[in-house]
Amino acid sequence: MALQKLEEFYPNYQEEIFAGDDIKGFDVYAGDSDEKVGSVYDALVDETGRFRYLVIDTGIWVFGKKVLLPIGSARFDYGARRVYATGLRSKEQAEKLPAYNELEAVDYDREEQVRGVYRNQGTAASAATPASYDRSSYSYDLDRPLYETNEQQHQNLKLYEERLIANKTRAKTGEVAVGKRVENETARASVPIEKERVVIERVTPVEAGQVVSVGEADFKSGEVARMEVYEETADIHKEAYVREEVNVKKEVVRSTVEGEETLRREELDVKTDGTAVVDKNKNI
Repeated sequence: MALQKLEEFYPNYQEEIFAGDDIKGFDVYAGDSDEKVGSVYDALVDETGRFRYLVIDTGIWVFGKKVLLPIGSARFDYGARRVYATGLRSKEQAEKLPAYNELEAVDYDREEQVRGVYRNQGTAASAATPASYDRSSYSYDLDRPLYETNEQQHQNLKLYEERLIANKTRAKTGEVAVGKRVENETARASVPIEKERVVIERVTPVEAGQVVSVGEADFKSGEVARMEVYEETADIHKEAYVREEVNVKKEVVRSTVEGEETLRREELDVKTDGTAVVDKNKNI
C-alpha cells in the first residue's frame, strides 16, 4: 500500500479539496485539550487518494520529532485552523511513535509500528489484531476506527451559491477602409491671343506732281525699313495641387448593458430526531 504526500497525489489540493484553504500549518492539540503539541506538516494518502495520516511536527513538544497521526484520530476545526489529535493524548505516546522521515518510504512495517501505538492507547479499538492478518492480507478496513472515524463524525457538507459575474469581451464587428481613387474628367479652357501683321499701303502724297529742287531728291539704293512682328501662343497645361485633407480617427462610445439572472443559494437544513442537541454555528 504505497503512501504519497498530499501534494504529490493532488497538485492542486488547496482548490480541489479545501476550497482554497490549506490544512498545512494548522495547530495541533492533544486530545480535546488546549495543550498544543505542534502543527500539521503534511498529509499522506493511499493509492486511491484517500487520506490515511497527518504528519505532525511536534516542534519543541518532543524536540522537533515528526510523527504520523491516523486521520480517524483527528478532529478538524477549520474556523480556528486547529486539529484536535483525539488519538494522541500524551507526550509519552508521541515518544513511542516512530519518527517520520520524508526521505524514507512509509512501508507496511512502519505503519504497523504506528498502528500498534494507537491501538495500545485504547483510544480507537481496532477490530483487527496482529494475529488476524499478515502483510499480504491487511486492509485499512480492518482498522476502521483508526482510518474512518474522521469520515463518520466529521463529514464536510459544502453549501453552494451562485453569483452573477459581469464580464465583457472584445470582438471585431466591422472594418472601415478609407482610400482614394482617381476620377477622370475633360476640362476646357480658352485664352485670347494676339498676332501682329504688317500692313503695307501705297498712297499718292499731296506733293505728287510737284517739282523738287536740285539736290532735294536723295536717290539711294538698298534702303530698307524694318519692323518686328510678334504673336502670342496659347500655353494650356495642368498642375496638381492640394484640394483638401482628410483625417481618419476612432472614438469610443460608451454605454451600459444591464442583465438580470435568477441566482440560487443553498442553505443548511438540519432535521433532528428525538432530543438531539445541535449547534449549527460550531466549526468541525
